[in-house]
Amino acid sequence: MKLKSLLVAATAVISFASVAMAEGTVGIAMPTKSSARWISDGNSMVEQFTAAGFETDLQYAEDDIPNQLAQIENMITKGVDVLVIAAIDGTTLSNALENAAAAGIRVIAYDRLIRDSENVDYYATFDNFKVGVQQASSLVDGLKARFGEGPYNVELFGGSPDDNNAYFFYNGAMSVLQPLIDAGTVKIVSGQMGMDAVGTLRWDGAVAQSRMDNLLSAYYTDERVHGVLSPYDGLSIGILSSLKGVGYGSGDMPMPIVSGQDAEVPSVKSILAGEQYSTVFKDTRELARVTVGMVEALMNGSEPEINDTTTYDNGKKVVPSYLLEPVSVDASNWEEILVGSGYYTADQVK
Repeated sequence: MKLKSLLVAATAVISFASVAMAEGTVGIAMPTKSSARWISDGNSMVEQFTAAGFETDLQYAEDDIPNQLAQIENMITKGVDVLVIAAIDGTTLSNALENAAAAGIRVIAYDRLIRDSENVDYYATFDNFKVGVQQASSLVDGLKARFGEGPYNVELFGGSPDDNNAYFFYNGAMSVLQPLIDAGTVKIVSGQMGMDAVGTLRWDGAVAQSRMDNLLSAYYTDERVHGVLSPYDGLSIGILSSLKGVGYGSGDMPMPIVSGQDAEVPSVKSILAGEQYSTVFKDTRELARVTVGMVEALMNGSEPEINDTTTYDNGKKVVPSYLLEPVSVDASNWEEILVGSGYYTADQVK
């Protein structure tokens, strides 16, 4: 009887400890609701953190840097246990993170690296260099399929210069494209190369559309565009609008090959309509799962699972990271990847 009582008591202690270890509040700072991708990220994290026993404080800053800083400072003041931050500008958070460290709050950079701060504990993201490789590889495959052996006239677009990922996407893509440029197979007719020339602040599709308009009027009155490297679906839609505006996709003007990223519904529909050629799928459910695992480990006093300790130097330290695998998606595999995984239903994209 005494043994049974001890076992019951021990079980109660273990049960209580398990609940206690899962308790806590996680502050989640997201950049904007203007992209469906970030809404999905936020929803996935709230769902999974709640299931793991955590309270959450989810805030969107609508791409306003002072707003995000104020939201993070407010979370610190309210005493969250961990901050999960997808930064608008990864270089603006140093002071806020000093305050977090002083309050004993651990910090996980979510998908976008936070730079110039020692107070970033871990980084959860995708293999961003590989994203760029997949975008450029798909672009080249599409160029060959639609336009034969070349040479091909191509224009380059980059992401927001204040987002560290944008450089990884661009560099990954250029690891594929630069040898073809050097060989004369790919021609950048405008000559605009490098993130300082092709970056698109805040990933703004209207800015990308305006730049594409300018490129077409300045360099393509007597030339045809064959392909456009776009690092994000929201830019791709703007670029395609510009191309369609001057007749591409109709008559004797085949639609250029246009890449993308995030598998947003409008772009998946565009792929099915034969306009955008491809996108890169990053399963935000998996990124949320990895992030929740990191927080659980931190709250339990253990080390989170990581698989990269060399790539992400933020200017102050190499941030231990977990990199997930991106997947290239086009008309040949969209249903298997996006519907088969349960990320979308067929009705959502048809």
